[in-house]
Order: sequence, then structure tokens, then C-alpha cells
Amino acid sequence: MKKILPFILLLVLLVSACGKQTTKTEETASAKEKKSGTITYQSENGPVEVPADPKRVVMLAGFAGNVLDLGVNIVGADKWAKTSPRFAEGLKNAAEVSDENLEKIMELNPDLIIGLSNMKNVDKLKKIAPVVTFTWGKQDYLNQHIEIGKLLNKEKEATAWVEDFKKRAEASGEKIKAKIGDKATVSVIENFDKQLYVFGNNWARGTEILYQAMGLNMPEKVKADALKPGYFAISAEVLPQYAGDYVILSKYSTADSSFQQTEAYKNIPAVKNNRVFEMDGNGASFSDPITLEAQLKFFEESFLGK
Repeated sequence: MKKILPFILLLVLLVSACGKQTTKTEETASAKEKKSGTITYQSENGPVEVPADPKRVVMLAGFAGNVLDLGVNIVGADKWAKTSPRFAEGLKNAAEVSDENLEKIMELNPDLIIGLSNMKNVDKLKKIAPVVTFTWGKQDYLNQHIEIGKLLNKEKEATAWVEDFKKRAEASGEKIKAKIGDKATVSVIENFDKQLYVFGNNWARGTEILYQAMGLNMPEKVKADALKPGYFAISAEVLPQYAGDYVILSKYSTADSSFQQTEAYKNIPAVKNNRVFEMDGNGASFSDPITLEAQLKFFEESFLGK
């Protein structure tokens, strides 16, 4: 027995040393990764080595506001991002690009390219800089921001904003419901070009805030036609069927607003009771922190008179 004990002790020491060596190896690998200025992001398509502190990002997706909110520089962005007045300052020096402007993107010398999973020329773009793509709608609007935070090595900052925003939006929702009633309905309608649309609970225009975070009610007709697909095209003639007790009207200055002069529109209860709140359509089609903060403020002012 006396001979066995030293052997067991030696075995324990060897196992412990191996464990420490493994941990040390992992730490060394992590240290090397940080030292080289890169991190490994687990994307939808597998691990991608990206800059730990990206300085020149090209955005080919609808997440420019997420990147700007996290304080990361964008050198190129898609045309929709460039038209948002809320991104004007952050994108004033960014070039307008698309997934087909390979030479222009190369000239921008990006260190990271972010796009959508269905964009073109992914393999060619990968030769310019690391490319990470997201499937639109795969993540909800808040988790999407956290994912982008992970990609940019700013998960902590992204998560902190998400948690704070949820609390503030829910609190505002309770105040609004206390004022308009638990059963009051709200519609989100947009006139774009010559077409009217009504939206479900996850198609930007503030729908995530109103229906998800605040828990406000959607009219049954809207729920039946727009909830599952996200949006539904309607004519001016049937607009009264989709109008709730309150209407958020997303308007583009260039769109045809003649429907607002019709008797059918003027006789909608929400219109007669001054419960239509007009919102600038430019930039409303995003669900990033910059846009969401502006929309939350708009809803608070519209419903509560803040």
C-alpha cells in the first residue's frame, strides 16, 4: 500500500500538469489571436476571422445603424442607408456602394464587409476583405444587434443597450396603454410611391416597438393579412378596414398622398379623432438602435404628448 500511494500521487500530479498545460495552450492561442488583431466570429456559414477592432467597414446590408451605434467607422454603404436622415452624419464620408461595385469597394480598402446572405459576388468580395453575411429576419431586431456586437467585438455594449431599451420601451408602453386603454388598436400604414402598405409586428416602421416591446394591439384585419408575411399591400378604398383606433402613417415626401383627400379616408374614426400620427418614411425601414431610439421618442410624443 505504501508503494501504491506515491504512484497515485505521481499520477495525480501528471494529470494536473496536463490540464494546466492545456489551459496554458488555450490561453496562448487566445493571446496570439488578440495580438494579431483578429477574433473569430461564428457566422451563419461557419467561423470567420475578422478584425478585433475594425476601422473601415463596408455595409451591403440594412444594418448600418447598428454599426454606427457601436462607434465603428463605415467607409461604404448601400443606397438605402445613405438616404436615411438619421445616418446622415455617420455616413457623410461613406461612399454609396452595392454588391456589384467590386472595384469601388476595393478602392475603399475595407477591413470588413457585412452583407446579406443573398447578395451577389460573395466569393469575389472575400478576396477584398473578410465577409460576414446575415439572413434578413433570422434574428429578431434586438438579437440582431447583439450578433453585430459580437462581430465587431462589442457584445457587451450591444447587450447593455438592448437590455436598457427593452425596459424603457416596455415602461412607455404601459403608460400609453393606461392612456388609450388596453383594448385600443394601432395600425402602421405606409404610402410609398403609389402604393399603400399595412405592416405586421416585425417589419420596421416602429412595428417591433409598438407590438413587441409595448404590447399594443393590432386590428384583427391587419393580423389576418399582414402578421405572417410582415406586410400587405392595400388600396385606398379598403384602407378603412385596416385602420385601428390609432394610425401611424409612414410617409415619403415623394409618394402620392392624394388618398388623404378622399371622403373614405376623412371618415376613418382615427382621422376624425386626430389619432393619425405621421412619421417620416425616409429611414423608417430600419430596426437599429439609432432608428429605434428616434421612433420610441416619436411614439412617446405622439401618444403621451411628451
